[in-house]
Amino acid sequence: MCGIIGIMELNGKAETYRSRALSMAATIRHRGPDWSGIYSDEKAVIAHERLAIVDPASGAQPLIDTKTGRVLAVNGEIYNHLELRKRLQKEHDWQTKSDCEIILYLYDEFGPACVEMLSGIFAFVLYDKQSGDYFAARDHLGICPLYIGWDEQGTTHISSEMKALDCFCPKIEEFPPGHYYRGKEKEWVCWYSPKWMQTMPTKKVSRPRLRWELEKAVQQQLMSDVPYGLLISGGLDSSLIAAIASKAQKRAKLSPLHSFSIGLADSPDQRYARKVAEYLGTNHHEITFTIQEGMDALRDVIYHLETFDVTTIRASTPMYLMARKIKSFGIKMVLSGEGSDEIFGGYLYFHMAPDAKEFHEECVRKLSLLSKYDCLRANKSTAAWGVEVRVPFLDKEFLEYAMSIDPQEKMCPGSKIEKEVLRQAFTGQLPEEILWRQKEQFSDGVGYSWIDQLKKRAEELVTDEMMASAASRFPQQTPLTKEEYCYREIFDSLFKSPAAALTVPVGPSIACSTPTALRWSKEFQGRADPSGRAIHSVHCAEKGKLEAAVQVSV
Repeated sequence: MCGIIGIMELNGKAETYRSRALSMAATIRHRGPDWSGIYSDEKAVIAHERLAIVDPASGAQPLIDTKTGRVLAVNGEIYNHLELRKRLQKEHDWQTKSDCEIILYLYDEFGPACVEMLSGIFAFVLYDKQSGDYFAARDHLGICPLYIGWDEQGTTHISSEMKALDCFCPKIEEFPPGHYYRGKEKEWVCWYSPKWMQTMPTKKVSRPRLRWELEKAVQQQLMSDVPYGLLISGGLDSSLIAAIASKAQKRAKLSPLHSFSIGLADSPDQRYARKVAEYLGTNHHEITFTIQEGMDALRDVIYHLETFDVTTIRASTPMYLMARKIKSFGIKMVLSGEGSDEIFGGYLYFHMAPDAKEFHEECVRKLSLLSKYDCLRANKSTAAWGVEVRVPFLDKEFLEYAMSIDPQEKMCPGSKIEKEVLRQAFTGQLPEEILWRQKEQFSDGVGYSWIDQLKKRAEELVTDEMMASAASRFPQQTPLTKEEYCYREIFDSLFKSPAAALTVPVGPSIACSTPTALRWSKEFQGRADPSGRAIHSVHCAEKGKLEAAVQVSV
């Protein structure tokens, strides 16, 4: 991951805004510690903090089209950049082997429609010096973070993270996923609106096709000129990604990949991750953290994540600690399993979906919110240490197939195990106890006592009287629990813009559900804890129950 800054349509001295851009870029340098670049003129300033993964030698940014003068800064990876070169009709003055340079020339030939051609993850700003216009865009689901804000003079500011805007912009918004923004027109355009978002899918699943599509997604995301590794939680999703990547590594006759897991001592995830790593033959590293280390990191986690959402902070803290260790091994990119639960209805409350229509609609809602939750967590907790995370389940082309499957085939009523169709597609690729392991949220799997201690700490710090007056203390985005109250206090001490808190979602949530899902079961009523263990009738904590679930599913 890199960091980008754009200040457009300057309403003041250019030198003042250049100094501001340098200051803003410094706040997100953790995203790109390898090099800094800046472009400025009388109308715009664009800065870039680079994490060099593809073409480390010559891929520095901002990139400039020598023929048109257009300037580009990108955070992301364009996996199909070599294929896209073949679609260009003009002769272009290529300056690097970077995957990002293709955007300059696609825009030159195809205009805004170029974003639909990109297979990858991206957030970018492109400035046309001749016209003074600019164009900014974000990938299909918001896997790469991006924010937009306006200062008191109305000057537009764009940044990879909200913190760079906080001191300068009283108005800040998340740049919506799957959209682009045309500067002079002041126009938002939704470029990503696939059919499965609008209508009920009816396609019968082909398990071989499902497997092939995921393998293809992983294969293209191995694009890297630097060492990369794997995140393994011991759950189904990360284990599948690790299995596919490890197989590709062996086919290429390369050394075993480094893999990483984290948890409290004797946590469920550590035990299962160890089994996965042994089965795949990875060079595995177990990272053990203590509750006190996690507690001590909370303020830094909230600063980097820019949220006070409870589920996100619970899961981000161990991931943040793990990313620091990963960086120490010289690994700059890792593959992870985010997104599978949203696609296949993997959260435990999906067992209670009343019908296929509601099941699918909830999956669509979950995917549309990923930029505020799991994508935000995965990206920012690793980028805090200059590590990039890639998420093959959210590959645009894989989504196109997986979300076209009839949701009836994904449903998991009663004792049927969640994500059965995905498990069946990869029969024989993992040990049975991993392939059929029940869902554990990452914040649960690293050790149940982690969440228990966070809740206990919140009870000690926040009185009932404080909660009763929470709406007076926090009239906007009011915390609903004592734990959220604690995180909101830290957040407000770090970010001063009146708009900062408005970028964070607030609402009732059980087991990572949206509020709509709360009506699926009476078991949810009166609960406000987002842990997967809240779904007592589904969660199998004991080994015997888990084995029974496996037998039913098999």
